Amino acid sequence: MTAIKTHNLTKTFGRGKESVHALKDINLEVPTGKVFGFLGPNGAGKTTTIRVLMNLVHPTYGQAYIFGEDVQGDSRVFKKVGAMVENPAFYGYMNGRDNLAVLARTAGMFDLERIDGLLEEVGLGRSAHRPVKGYSLGMKQRLGIAAALLSSPELVLLDEPTNGLDPAGIQEMRRFIRGLAENEGKTVFICSHLLYEVEQVCDQVAIINKGEIIQQGTVNELLDGEHADLRLLVTPRQRAYDLLAGKYHLEMKNDWMTTSLPPDEVPVLVEFLVSNGIEIHQVIQKQQSLEEYFMTVTQEDGGND
Repeated sequence: MTAIKTHNLTKTFGRGKESVHALKDINLEVPTGKVFGFLGPNGAGKTTTIRVLMNLVHPTYGQAYIFGEDVQGDSRVFKKVGAMVENPAFYGYMNGRDNLAVLARTAGMFDLERIDGLLEEVGLGRSAHRPVKGYSLGMKQRLGIAAALLSSPELVLLDEPTNGLDPAGIQEMRRFIRGLAENEGKTVFICSHLLYEVEQVCDQVAIINKGEIIQQGTVNELLDGEHADLRLLVTPRQRAYDLLAGKYHLEMKNDWMTTSLPPDEVPVLVEFLVSNGIEIHQVIQKQQSLEEYFMTVTQEDGGND
């Protein structure tokens, strides 16, 4: 069973010339027990998608399903879902622990031991009794994630979960999110524009731009087959250059010879050089990052508004 599935999900705000197409025929399929990254620049449609999934906004047409249930149908499916959408809001005069207690009592799932455990897990154990008005943005994000996990949901929707965190906090949050999937079997759906972080934590990704999905798959699937930058330190360099010049686009930089080619062609190139008496001292291959890939496909799609 998939955790999330959408079919031609479309949302248009306004009418006529003033209309804005926030989502255009979105087709997503998020497997259970995985961390799924939903990537796109600001205004691409990420938050609108989460709002539709939570039935906070109705689509113009198309359907969205959570664990096989239409989100506009039986609301009981949302008992399996925890969400943090945009910047979480809390009572500033109350401390973090009491804020979670209010949310838990409202939802009929008050468990003080679980609240304290969640605060420890998200790194707020020492700040639980401080008023939230004194929390930094990163601390509020942590509290928002704790709130999303109060009901022990099977599916967790997180909108920019590392917003406001310092590098150490981002790394800690990365491990925490991986643990939700690997240790607890939860499905985590992350909306983010921080591609490096998503690359580190997600099993699968979808890239959205101007309301449309332009690529979807595992990180490896998206990057496999793309050209990798290759640097070679060889002797004799000029003879190696002459051998390869007719087959590859080459550049000479200091003592290095550089080219770009699909990763599976690297062994072929190396074997060709060795068979022709070229001594290879170093081969450095740099695979395209998700961020570089993202920039390429969004620019091909027409760039950002």
